[in-house]
Amino acid sequence: MAGFYNPVWLFGLLLIPVLSLLYGYVVRKKKQEALVFSSVAFARSALGNRQKTRRVHILFALALAALALLFIGLADPHIPVDQAKVGVNVVFAIDDSGSMQASDYLPTRLEAAKSAADLLIRNLEPVDNAGIVVFESGATTAAYLSPDKDRVRQKLAAITPKPGQTAIGDGLSLAIDMAQSIPDRKSVIILISDGESNAGMVTVDEAVAAAQDAHIPVFTVGLGSPQPVVIGYDWLGNPEYAGLDEATLKSIAEKTGGSYFKSVDSKTLSDIYAGINQEIVREPVETRIGDWFIAGALLLLLTELILRYGRGRILP
Repeated sequence: MAGFYNPVWLFGLLLIPVLSLLYGYVVRKKKQEALVFSSVAFARSALGNRQKTRRVHILFALALAALALLFIGLADPHIPVDQAKVGVNVVFAIDDSGSMQASDYLPTRLEAAKSAADLLIRNLEPVDNAGIVVFESGATTAAYLSPDKDRVRQKLAAITPKPGQTAIGDGLSLAIDMAQSIPDRKSVIILISDGESNAGMVTVDEAVAAAQDAHIPVFTVGLGSPQPVVIGYDWLGNPEYAGLDEATLKSIAEKTGGSYFKSVDSKTLSDIYAGINQEIVREPVETRIGDWFIAGALLLLLTELILRYGRGRILP
């Protein structure tokens, strides 16, 4: 909203009508005094010709306009200006645990997750920052938050599966810390996992609470089949299964203000961005314009001096 930081200076504008009235009074009085004398020459000198009188009025108007601009400039006006597009911190939390080696997504769930993340990173805005956290029994940083999306994609391609269990709480907690590493930006986390949290120091509920406190929405992507998939056998020959815990992933998204997606395609990106844009409030910034008024005042004063005393002055 437009306004003034030092509005007390605006009281100086009251001088403008006062000076105008005084000027008009002096001009009228000068004409009346001239009529008292019978000398035609003196009367002509006092009244002056119309062209000379008009020039005097112009110079006085320039001086008044300069004074008005000066008072407005000293009042320090500001106007709202739309902000340039603000970037978003987008952190990917990718599950690289043993269950992500299941082959119900070809070639594996992890490779499908990497492809999904790569698709999203390639379509981020130039002003956005991207970073990657990976988690299995614990969590670690795979790519620091950066506007260099090509480097982030290189780090993404280098992610390999780990034999550990799934620590979603640890991964989400680290992703929250990364998202806040570059302040004054909206942040969002995209969590890609099969959702079966069974390890870690931080519980899912604790990580969700931290995301809520930080006002960071978490968009979750579930990779996995409804039915358990065999990923190997233990030393006794018993099959080991990988499932998909959609309930956990949906709960994380719902409680943090994000959305849940089953896998990723081109439409997923637009849906995620639609959710992000609803969260972002781009407030207009206040831009000070007082210097422009002061500059205008000085320009008018300079013009008045040139017209009055310069080589091409309009007064003798």
